Amino acid sequence: MSRRIERLNTLIREELSDLIRHQAKDPRLSCLLSITRVETTPDLQFAKIYISIMGNDTEKKNAMEGLNSASGFFYRELRSRLALRHTPQLVFHKDESIEQGARILDLLGNVSKEEHSSQD
Repeated sequence: MSRRIERLNTLIREELSDLIRHQAKDPRLSCLLSITRVETTPDLQFAKIYISIMGNDTEKKNAMEGLNSASGFFYRELRSRLALRHTPQLVFHKDESIEQGARILDLLGNVSKEEHSSQD
């Protein structure tokens, strides 16, 4: 990946985080969500936005629907904030890596507790 694409990915992630936090009025986006990474295609046509959402399945589903319905708003805001010839179309994907990591840490903690109790 080129340095230019990496900088653009970082810039899109920062601007979208700010937009979601401060300007999104959709109540479906009120849950705890964070942008884990952005991958822009080399031709700058599309940007895959990976979102981690903390909550139950209904909240996750609603948040993804809210993000997809607000993608036009986010696109227009990014186009005005970024000085690019071509602003990529935004495609949102759910990223469950943070939840998987938390689950693994919980499992490791349980194994550690079991080992300590069996040694006593």
